[in-house]
Amino acid sequence: MRAPLIGISTSELRTPDRVDRDPEAEPPQRELALGLDYPVAVAAGGGLPVVLPPHLDVADELVARLDGLLLSGGHDLDPALYARPPHPDLGPIDPANDRWEMALLRAALERGIPVLAICRGMQLLNVTYGGTLYQDLPSELGTDPELHRQKARGSQVTHDVIVDSGTGLSRLTGSGERPVNSFHHQAVEELGSGLVITARDPEGLVEAVEDPSREFVIGVQWHAESLYARDEQLALFQGLVAAAGSAITR
Repeated sequence: MRAPLIGISTSELRTPDRVDRDPEAEPPQRELALGLDYPVAVAAGGGLPVVLPPHLDVADELVARLDGLLLSGGHDLDPALYARPPHPDLGPIDPANDRWEMALLRAALERGIPVLAICRGMQLLNVTYGGTLYQDLPSELGTDPELHRQKARGSQVTHDVIVDSGTGLSRLTGSGERPVNSFHHQAVEELGSGLVITARDPEGLVEAVEDPSREFVIGVQWHAESLYARDEQLALFQGLVAAAGSAITR
């Protein structure tokens, strides 16, 4: 059997003023930006990774050729998607790219292909299911700004999450306390309809969700791709690929 083809969304588009260019390079333009850990983690999990450019008009056709979808991290979501005014500390947004990734996710859900959503991807998953977000944790909940936006490298764990037993997530990572990294200032507020919470941090903040009615739709707030050298985090990608492989044979 061929390796399952896993599409990886690209949430971040860098503008010319944010890129240092070689003198011989082509003229400045908007560019895709995606951490190499994403495709490396998918490959380590047994999948064949492919990066998806943001073109809203081909989402259905593109997803039809995929076996699984990985929603990556990136910029803040446009709060208009969940009918909230922008918070003063809202970061950069890209509404067109938000619509593109929502189209990818909806196409994946309609076709029943497995989805792993990471950081911003989990937030997008929650909003697509009708949920809302805290737009800025330090100002809305009074959290330490560095608690969830660590300064250490992504391969370093900085706090624990508590994974609930009996969940799809726990079958992959194990239940109880699990050390993770953290690079976010937004988080799930109201849970989307049809999702369940599968992990929280010690203060009760949502750290993982899933749709129990589907074989594999899991979202994690931490950057699991940067921790794929850890067995319990690699298991997320192995689980995505295994579910994608099952879809191929059906």
